[in-house]
Amino acid sequence: MSTLRHPVGPQPKRVYWRRRLVVLFVLVAIVAIVVLIVVRPGSGDAATAPAATPSGSAAASDTSGTSGTDATPAPGSVEGAADGSTTVEGGPCDPADVSVVPVTDATNYTAGAIPQISFTITNTGTVACTVNAGTSQQVYTITSGDEVYWTSTDCQTDPTDTEALLAPGVPVASTPFAWDRTRSSPDTCSATDPPQVPAAGASYHLAVSVAGIPSATTQQFILN
Repeated sequence: MSTLRHPVGPQPKRVYWRRRLVVLFVLVAIVAIVVLIVVRPGSGDAATAPAATPSGSAAASDTSGTSGTDATPAPGSVEGAADGSTTVEGGPCDPADVSVVPVTDATNYTAGAIPQISFTITNTGTVACTVNAGTSQQVYTITSGDEVYWTSTDCQTDPTDTEALLAPGVPVASTPFAWDRTRSSPDTCSATDPPQVPAAGASYHLAVSVAGIPSATTQQFILN
């Protein structure tokens, strides 16, 4: 015990005390590091904190196409159009002043590629006007030669009315949706495996009518 309090050696006592303090400091540091590794302060909170979830209003999907630029319009809906409960400024369009143009996302589809179909509608008159361009007023027809292979109204569900305000000379696009290359008929709507249309270079034409206004031309495309 006396040697601990009174170091013995050729060096001055303060040298031995410094050495002991250094050793003691190193031991304390090692103990502190071990404690930090085992305890890991703050890791418990991070591991158990629940992940943030979007609020109901932000997470809900808006398929009306009328709530703003971030909304996702429903297939076939017209971008920027109001729903049926909204009053839109402008008189009804003269059908003679409305141009409907069928649209496909390609003109030649490789085997298995699914066409995306839509349309544009344009007011060719000189003043703004309104037209019901909702899915209740849309008819897509796909033909090959004289044969009708698919009509959108055969198995349509939940059609909606949508009043669209058309400014003069400004085309308004509908939301594209997929045609799965199948035949349609009211008798096959519940079929789980509807018949596929011929491919291998077969040529098809898409026609669209909106509010009883037919497209003046068809959009041709090829299925491989």
